[in-house]
Amino acid sequence: MSGGKPGLTHIDASGEAHMVDVSDKAETVRIATAEGHVKMAPETLALIRQGNAKKGDVIGTARLAGIMAAKRTADLIPLCHPLMLTKVTVEIEEDAALPGLRVTATAKLTGKTGVEMEALTAVSVACLTIYDMAKAADKAMEIGGVRLLEKSGGKSGDFRRPEAR
Repeated sequence: MSGGKPGLTHIDASGEAHMVDVSDKAETVRIATAEGHVKMAPETLALIRQGNAKKGDVIGTARLAGIMAAKRTADLIPLCHPLMLTKVTVEIEEDAALPGLRVTATAKLTGKTGVEMEALTAVSVACLTIYDMAKAADKAMEIGGVRLLEKSGGKSGDFRRPEAR
């Protein structure tokens, strides 16, 4: 945050949860990028790479699930505003160091509120979809590292995680 002490914006003076009023905020271009990963056995990664998972195209399905999830964030997170997203991308890459798949999602709009939750939701659901598609081969997969990498636009200013790739 810029200046002052951070606070909980979804809690009112009496301690009750509420949706933030954004009616007086300026419309700006807002972009957020998040990441997460699915760690798996090397054999499971090979199955996915070769397209031999029982349920089909793991990476393509997970990418589509992430995009769809970003568009439905307000239906899943109670106090999120429904947003008119102008762009959502979900990239899924192999990461031999895990071993597994690394998921990165970016959400964008011009509006009065940020898109961090949409990017985080896209990553989370893409990771869950990877798990679902490959669980027949590897029930010990681990989902982790879901975090905001960067965001821009809005009153609170820009944020970039120092160790972000």
